[in-house]
Amino acid sequence: MKVNVNAVGFSVDRKLVDFIQVRLEKLEKYYDKIVSSEVYLKVENTTDKENKIVEVKLHVPGDDLLVKKQCKSFEEAVENASEALERLLVKRKEKVRANP
Repeated sequence: MKVNVNAVGFSVDRKLVDFIQVRLEKLEKYYDKIVSSEVYLKVENTTDKENKIVEVKLHVPGDDLLVKKQCKSFEEAVENASEALERLLVKRKEKVRANP
């Protein structure tokens, strides 16, 4: 699966890109028809500690799945977003199986 990582307003380090790549590739075991994904990393300018925003857009045939998470670190946000996407992909797979 092709993973595009876009950092808005800052440069992202290689370690974080690799982490995102590995985490999102695990989603393929839940749904094997994923075409590609786009990840947007943003930092919100607030005094709040949970100011890291991760948006993940998964391109699957017929639809795009979008998940947005806000946490203290990008790693935590990516983790939460991928868990939410796992649930969405499992639901989608069951729906596709039910309606052949």
